[in-house]
Amino acid sequence: MSPFKGQTGLKRILNASGYSLDGLRAAFTGEAAFRQLVLLNVILIPLSFFLNVSRVEQALLIAVCLLALIVELLNSAVEAAIDRISLELHPLSKNAKDMGSAAQFVALSMIGLVWAVILL
Repeated sequence: MSPFKGQTGLKRILNASGYSLDGLRAAFTGEAAFRQLVLLNVILIPLSFFLNVSRVEQALLIAVCLLALIVELLNSAVEAAIDRISLELHPLSKNAKDMGSAAQFVALSMIGLVWAVILL
């Protein structure tokens, strides 16, 4: 067991929820890309309820939008960790940040592809 692990049971769940909300708050206030994706989700998710699609298709439309938010959170976490280690330019740091960006590009492409396949 890690000495850094804290509470168990309900207390752990409450603590974890607080940490998660702190992370969402940090992403929203500090990351423009996250705010842009939130705006995209605010538009696309309600729009999915007005489209003439099956429930499964609607679930897919919503899931790919939420997936892009997840990927952006992970990308921002990687960037923060890299910057915490060192702001010095290093090829491995560049690779890590570029791969996070590539993951987000794939997630955004998935939104476009899934929405196009379902709607066209």
